[in-house]
Amino acid sequence: MSKRDIELLNKNNVGDETHRELLVAQAHIWNHAFSYINSMSLKCAIQLGIPDIIHNHGRAMTLSDLVNALPIDDKNKGLDCVYRLMRILTHAEGTKLNRVFNESMASDARLVISTVIENCKGVFEGLKSLVDLEGGTRTVAKSVANAFPEINCTVLDLPHVVEGCEGGKNVSYVGGDMFKFIPPADSILHDWSDDYCIKILKKCKETIPSKENGGRLIIIDIVMDHNRDHKSYETQLFMDMLMMVGVDGKERSEQKWAKLFSNAGFSDYNIIPILELRSVFEVYLNPPLPQNFK
Repeated sequence: MSKRDIELLNKNNVGDETHRELLVAQAHIWNHAFSYINSMSLKCAIQLGIPDIIHNHGRAMTLSDLVNALPIDDKNKGLDCVYRLMRILTHAEGTKLNRVFNESMASDARLVISTVIENCKGVFEGLKSLVDLEGGTRTVAKSVANAFPEINCTVLDLPHVVEGCEGGKNVSYVGGDMFKFIPPADSILHDWSDDYCIKILKKCKETIPSKENGGRLIIIDIVMDHNRDHKSYETQLFMDMLMMVGVDGKERSEQKWAKLFSNAGFSDYNIIPILELRSVFEVYLNPPLPQNFK
């Protein structure tokens, strides 16, 4: 093969490679252009009630059983349409988004808890044990454990979340349901905003000592305040809408927080507004009055 033939072959190969790269790039552009179809498909599935139907079925469900349970008239046409709808939903694994979300939550927690530890050391003084409800990324418990080695920290979360987590000198992990059981401790950290808040608070009340014995409930959460600067309050409003749409929850004013604490049986609280959008709560439980008290 002559030198010229080799040059022509290499030139053609380069041209083919360039075409392949352009076609791959074109496919990626189409993917970005049509990516909204993922969320629209999910919306369609929710409007049809597919998640509830599968959940209520209680076991593996065939496509034909799913179609028969749907409120559609033309079952034959529906079979093909639902198959194609479910195909795109099962293809959208979402593992990358899950990792990004978890890391963003961990990053947020690192910033918040480092500020709390630096500026609110008194919140943790005198504590011997602490439970982090829905500890998830374990960021809060690890930070507290490192800063206060005398505190034994426990992370409580669902079994599959804490499975495989290795404890340390003063950090341990418990798999469970916070609506049923919370390990005894002097202080409990949690960040929860939904209709079950009082149930959680009552469970917390069962496990912590009274105020005179050093027990306290520590909450890091938003306190809605229209007297803040415009941007900060607007961000709190955004968070409230996110809670309403995403988890059927809400952000609360100090008055609404106080009502929750009272309804759950707590007697006193203190707010430390050092986190701009969020505040640190110390919630206390006074000992019950003697039975012969009049």
